[in-house]
Amino acid sequence: MAADAMGDALSPEDRIARLEHENAKLRKINKVLMDRVERSMDYQGNAFSLFQTAIVLENRIRERTQALEKALRELERSNRDLSIAKEEAESAQTLLREAIETISEGFVLCDADDRVVLFNTKFRHLWPGLSDHIVPGMTFAEVAQRALELDIVEAMADPPAALPSRDSLEGWLGYRMMQHRRPGEPIVVKLTTGAWIQISERRTRDGGIVGVYTDITQIKLAEARQRERELAEKSVLLQATLDTITQGISVFDGTFRLAAWNDGFARLLDIDPAAVTLGAGLEKFLRNETIRAQLLVDDDPATWRDSLTLPAVLEHRTASGRVLEVRRNPMPDGGFVSTYTDITARKRSEEALRDSERRLRLITDAMPALIAYVDAERRYRFTNKGYEDWFGRSRDEINGRSMEEALGPVLFDLREPYVRRALAGEPVDFEMRMPTSLSSIEYAHATYIPHVARTGEVVGFFALIQDITERRRAAEALREAKENLELRVAERTAALLRLNDALRSAKAEAEQANLSKTKFLAAASHDLLQPLNAARVFAGALTERRLSPNNRDLLNNVTAALEAVDELLSALLEISRLDAGVLTTEVRDFSIADLLAQLAGEHAPLAQARGLTLRHVGCGSVVRTDYKLLSRVLRNFLSNALRYTRTGRILLGCRRRPDGLLIGVWDTGIGIPEDKQREIFEEFRRLRAEPDRVGDNGVGLGLAIVERIARRLGHPVIVRSVPGRGSFFGILVPRGSRAALSTPPPVAAPRGRDRVAGATVAVVDNEPSILAGMAALLSGWQCKVLTAVDTPGILAAVEAADCVPDVVVADYHLADDAIGLDTVAALHARIGRPVPTVIVTADRTEEIARAVQERGWHLMTKPARPARLRSLLAHLLAE
Repeated sequence: MAADAMGDALSPEDRIARLEHENAKLRKINKVLMDRVERSMDYQGNAFSLFQTAIVLENRIRERTQALEKALRELERSNRDLSIAKEEAESAQTLLREAIETISEGFVLCDADDRVVLFNTKFRHLWPGLSDHIVPGMTFAEVAQRALELDIVEAMADPPAALPSRDSLEGWLGYRMMQHRRPGEPIVVKLTTGAWIQISERRTRDGGIVGVYTDITQIKLAEARQRERELAEKSVLLQATLDTITQGISVFDGTFRLAAWNDGFARLLDIDPAAVTLGAGLEKFLRNETIRAQLLVDDDPATWRDSLTLPAVLEHRTASGRVLEVRRNPMPDGGFVSTYTDITARKRSEEALRDSERRLRLITDAMPALIAYVDAERRYRFTNKGYEDWFGRSRDEINGRSMEEALGPVLFDLREPYVRRALAGEPVDFEMRMPTSLSSIEYAHATYIPHVARTGEVVGFFALIQDITERRRAAEALREAKENLELRVAERTAALLRLNDALRSAKAEAEQANLSKTKFLAAASHDLLQPLNAARVFAGALTERRLSPNNRDLLNNVTAALEAVDELLSALLEISRLDAGVLTTEVRDFSIADLLAQLAGEHAPLAQARGLTLRHVGCGSVVRTDYKLLSRVLRNFLSNALRYTRTGRILLGCRRRPDGLLIGVWDTGIGIPEDKQREIFEEFRRLRAEPDRVGDNGVGLGLAIVERIARRLGHPVIVRSVPGRGSFFGILVPRGSRAALSTPPPVAAPRGRDRVAGATVAVVDNEPSILAGMAALLSGWQCKVLTAVDTPGILAAVEAADCVPDVVVADYHLADDAIGLDTVAALHARIGRPVPTVIVTADRTEEIARAVQERGWHLMTKPARPARLRSLLAHLLAE
């Protein structure tokens, strides 16, 4: 059985050889036995022995014959199995060939030695000119090399940067064989016939490689057509975008032919749109001298082409009176782009701002003291009228000069130690004697107050010089009296008493002068805001009337100018209150979530109108600070982000930090250079890169207010910016306690329907112009208006009208030191019940706000905005 088992393990050829060997042995044994029998018969002649030997021989022959027959049967069975296996293998190979022929992709199989074993007809057809050279047994390297030699492969899609040039056969072959030996992601090859082949290769179990080659030419052509369609759509979209831009834009190519333009180009340059066609040469436009000036082109035809390769900016006033800002920038591939911006309204606003600045200078010049500002380089930057009178020269001759040049060496040497201490950050007080030849001031008291920037750097100091001549003369007289006391006791005692009386009188006069100065500033603020309030009211009344388009544009310009003056005055008053330290703070704990949501809702419409995305991220943290001042800071951040972001998005949110909560605004605006990030917090400091929006230029005081509020609250302000990418403005606020959480002040919002039309409104103001404007405005809203200048007048007007007003609007300051609070109280007493009341005032002190709030009335500061007044009236009438 062991032999049988061993025989089963042998191959059919080995088994046949073994059987033939055993058969030969059996024949030899049979021959030997026959010889032995024959010899026995010859020598012995014993018949029985012969018979016995024959029987034994027959048995052995039978056994051997049976074994031989068994071996032949096994051999026959093995041959039959071998034939079946061979037929099955041939059938499987035939089916495999038929299968790979039926697939639509090219197929190739390489063995472990990387030799081609099997491939289909599609694989040969994919390589034109190579099909006759591909035979089984070739190595894959020979196939790839032959393809390159026959110039079949043109390029590989997305080859590595280190791949050699197409002319380097070894480089291409090496890179392809590297991909072949380490198959992974599919590769794409372009043939010289224009066809594109995608190759996907995988390893087999026995170490070979199977490759599938797919013709993706149609996909590539479809992608190319899709790209062409997208480019055409983008061209249409670009033209539509250009047409929506309010600026005029023209693009001239390298041959100075018009390549693109929008409607603003023809409108702003007063060109007939029908005469503007794509491809028109620049010479056509240069025939007009005015257009040539607007395009910033040299008058000399021989040099105008050279001038177009240089950037240029100018302001140009057209024949129609329009002021244009023209910018020309050359393109890298030749030609240039010109933009035309209508800055007429901005110029008018600048003129209005300069006029307001002149008015404010009148206030500083009226101060009974010498006021100056000196920068870190010891140069005068600001002086008032007192300095002009003292030097006998105009301020233009003083400002910009160094102190030593303006004062002279003698006077400067006396002040130099104090100047050095002030620039070191130390407040300085000292007295000095003035040359009598310059003015009537003989002795003066000087105060130098350092101007410390947000970074802690001293950038200058404020100088305040007051006349103390009378006081010093009295002191000199007192000293002389003490020296001669023994000789003239009685006489000097009497003189001393007279001097003391004079000193007391001078002190009383100084206190009275200081009080008069304070009243003067308050009255000046009130008097400045009174005509501005009247103008705002009249402008609001005009908006309710039907006007022609030209008049409507003029009214909009007037409103914009009034808004600019209002913003400037409000900012200046707020800065004055912050600098004077009279602004009170109310620090408490509150949740920041409501404030962020409110600010995002306020600014979302303006962001949407400018094509920007404004988003805020809610935060449930509790902070401890002043709610109103923090909202003022964040509003300034959002206003600046909207002003300096042309496209993109704005984000309002918070970041938790170990030392507090960082609340800020992220934008994708123009950014701020690092060397300018300190200057923007100074008064009237603005970046030169102005936004392309007319009437949205600001006054340069928003960040100055932020810096003062942050300093008042003790909160750091953090600025990060990258030019061209955007900015971040944030304030670090301490965290509060949730246990001490308080509700933020409610925001007044109109409820119900608008009941302004048909309401009876009583208006009290001592200015007839404001009364007339309010009457026109309210009448335009279909209100019944009762007006008066004082308490008796409004009582008589109500009695004559025989009706009870629905709302009372009264000015706080009336004639003859009367106040609107008393007038409204008298009117309520006559009516017999309280009526919703609005107190209007230009005085922004906390005392007035507290007095109005204690009575449950509403306060509105001047100048009154018509839209806000209408909203407040609708809110009061809806209650």
